[in-house]
Amino acid sequence: MPMSIDSIIARIGGPEATARLTGVGTEAIRKWRQAQAIPSRHWPAIAQATGLSLQDLQPAPAVTDRPSPLAGGSQTGSSMPQARPDGATAALVLADGSVLWGKGFGAFTPKPAIGEICFSTGMTGYQETLTDPSFAGQIITFTFPHIGNVGTNALDDEATRPAALGLVVKEDPTEQANWRATSSLDAWLKQHGTPGIAGVDTRSLTLKIRDGGAQTAALVFPADGRFDLDAIAAEVTAWPGLEGMDLAREVTCAAPYGWSEGVWSWPANTAAPTSKRRKVVAVDYGAKRNILRCLVSAGCDVTVVPATITGEQILALKPEGVFLSNGPGDPAATASYAVPAIRTVLEAGIPLFGICLGHQLLAQALGAKTYKMERGHRGANQPVQDLATGKVEITSQNHGFAVDAATLPADAHVTHISLFDGSNEGLASDRYAAFSVQYHPEASPGPSDSFYLFERFVTLIDTIGVKH
Repeated sequence: MPMSIDSIIARIGGPEATARLTGVGTEAIRKWRQAQAIPSRHWPAIAQATGLSLQDLQPAPAVTDRPSPLAGGSQTGSSMPQARPDGATAALVLADGSVLWGKGFGAFTPKPAIGEICFSTGMTGYQETLTDPSFAGQIITFTFPHIGNVGTNALDDEATRPAALGLVVKEDPTEQANWRATSSLDAWLKQHGTPGIAGVDTRSLTLKIRDGGAQTAALVFPADGRFDLDAIAAEVTAWPGLEGMDLAREVTCAAPYGWSEGVWSWPANTAAPTSKRRKVVAVDYGAKRNILRCLVSAGCDVTVVPATITGEQILALKPEGVFLSNGPGDPAATASYAVPAIRTVLEAGIPLFGICLGHQLLAQALGAKTYKMERGHRGANQPVQDLATGKVEITSQNHGFAVDAATLPADAHVTHISLFDGSNEGLASDRYAAFSVQYHPEASPGPSDSFYLFERFVTLIDTIGVKH
């Protein structure tokens, strides 16, 4: 009797081990799980490694007309269900065949919003999450049910517009009830052309993602109320996935600019910058504004430059330090142009600090590899341990790729680890003046557990400056 795909993958040792055995990426493993089938060309290698027979590896017979475990009246089978529940104006179509119906809000979708469905566990900060450029190419499921209750305001934007493709929530967004609000969430989403769907069982959807890994989905909120679910499902199947995508080019700035605003401070909104300013070039792979604010408040004079800048162009700006920002997509794809620039900066002896995608790109520049995580880390309650001090920081995270610590060179070492799954959360070079972290120290869920990293960067700049 054929075994389930999950059982086969578990027998091999997990998605990463399966990817290594078969010579494919973890994104391909994800698609095998969605399709519940392994391409036959990989059967011999798997059979030899596991002792399974070829019969064990054959796809199980398809089951039709089986209700989905999720609320929303979905079915799986050869044809997508065409009927929708009364009152439903939007749908979330998943790659595994599930269709989750709900009530649309925000902007209508001229065409389906298709990307990777993920979940975020943050109880606050939905506006910051939606405008974080690292969420490009993704639809966000919020596990906290009351999204929209504090409205929106321009000061909380992390970029000029939302980067997420859309959002999935449990309850209908309410009118704003906060003194800082200048607009409702619904009106703000309409302004930016971003759709949402409410009334979804987000707990079940989160469990589906947690247990089965991230998958492709389409959020559909048509103005005319018409749903061609078979066509949408075909588009979902055709979407290539985030692995191999260079999205930094899509979210980076078009030209260099200066940033002088510090962190938020009552009652003037932003704190005054420090008197001593170190000249820092921030490479924008999808930088959050609050990272730039933290650099200013730590004592930096910040110039933001596009992601595609060369190392020679960076050095021509005569920086005292270089910062590598967060951003979306596959670091291995962005590395094609980012790594040569980073290596030029490293060899020049300029202090370097990276966050999130910047962390992954620094690792690649040092010779390490990155991999696609099965479900990623997203939310504001992620415990991370500093291995040097033993202290635990409560961090905010948003990443679906990670650094493979086992591939770090001998002259680099791990500085931080996740206490959820042991994955890499920080590194430092023993050869160069460079360090980085996977998490977001500027997001302050702790609330100030991790600001020391910005101060460490400034101290490194000052120390290198004295030596020179």
